[in-house]
Parts: sequence; structure tokens; C-alpha cells
Amino acid sequence: MIEINNLSKTYLLGKVPVNALTDISFRINKGEFIAIMGPSGSGKSTLLNLLGCLDLPSSGTYLLENFNIRSLKPNQLAEVRNKRIGFVFQNFNLLPRASALENVELPLIYGRIKNSREIALDALKKVGLSERYKHRPNELSGGERQRVAIARAIVNKPAIVLADEPTGNLDTKTGKDIMNIFSRLNEEGTTIIIVTHEKDIATLTKRIIEMIDGTIDRDICSMESAV
Repeated sequence: MIEINNLSKTYLLGKVPVNALTDISFRINKGEFIAIMGPSGSGKSTLLNLLGCLDLPSSGTYLLENFNIRSLKPNQLAEVRNKRIGFVFQNFNLLPRASALENVELPLIYGRIKNSREIALDALKKVGLSERYKHRPNELSGGERQRVAIARAIVNKPAIVLADEPTGNLDTKTGKDIMNIFSRLNEEGTTIIIVTHEKDIATLTKRIIEMIDGTIDRDICSMESAV
């Protein structure tokens, strides 16, 4: 599904080049459940942005379902993001004046999908929030807002869900509840990739990629992380 070969990303800080990622290679198969871990500045969020086609690498290759991402035009990249990838953010990124249902329905409206309301309600049902579909974000708890964000991410039935610190603003119990939702989605066949700095959260996945200084330090089964 995903094949990364010798991927690098360099930014310019003024006139000084900064290597955010250096010569990274790995493969992700369909249906995996992966955590990308590392300290601040390790490159994990940069890697997630590249995987989500929100940015392009400076060098190397990124194959997503046999598409060479670096060769795609902007409109083709947008189509990949909209149809193949769902995004979940730490700060939820919900429209404050829209209801939970309207927030989830938005990608369907942009895509001109028929029966968008029914599809959005079904997505809310999957995350256990169908009874609060009329509530606005400020009427929901942090965990409920993250459930809305997950429902929005899966409403287009993407093959991959990318989540950047999805439990970072939540207490321990709520964070584990959110991870249980990701686990259920993964059991249904969705590939899940999360970025986290919390080892307790990472061990709830099936594979952990540990990063340091823009490189991969370890790539292990999550059961091995306790060793």
C-alpha cells in the first residue's frame, strides 16, 4: 500500500538548510495499525505530512497504492487526499458554529456525494456519537470532539487514516477510548497511522516506528517495545 524509499525533506531556515528527514525507507501494508514515535524535532510530524500528501519530499520516492506521489499534479494530489486519506488532528479542527453532523458532512458536500446526511450520521454512529449529532463543538467534551473529528475522517471511507497526536489533549481514560475506536476501524480493514509521543498509547497499536533526528531508530512490533 505504502512504499517509502530514501525519502528526505529539507527546509530552508533563512538561507540555512535544515534536514527534517534523512534517507528514510519503509513499507506499510494494507490493514496495518502503526504508531510513529519520537521526541520533539525528530521528524515524525513532517513524515506524517508527507504521508498525507500535505507536503512533498525533497528527494526519494513515495508510492501510495502504486501512485508515485512526487509525480502527481496538484489537482491529483488533492483527489488522493480527499478520497484515499482521512485526517485526525490534535486540536480537532472543527467548525465552531456547525453541529457535529454538519462538521462530519462537510467532506461529502465538497465531494457532491448524494445522501450525505445519512452517510454522516452513520459515521457518527460508528464512533458512538449519533445521539449528539445536533450539538456544536463547544457543547461537547474533548473526547466527543475527537470522536466527531474521527467520524469526519472516515466519512469518505478512506483506505488510510492519519492521526497527529489524537490523544494529546485528552485525559488517560478518554485517550484509551479514542484508541479503541481506532482499533475497531483497523479491524474493519482501515490502515491507521498515528503520531504520538506517549508510549502507553503507542503500545496499543501493532507496530511502532521510532524516530530520532529525522531518521528511523527502530521499527518494531509493539509487543517488543516493552523489551
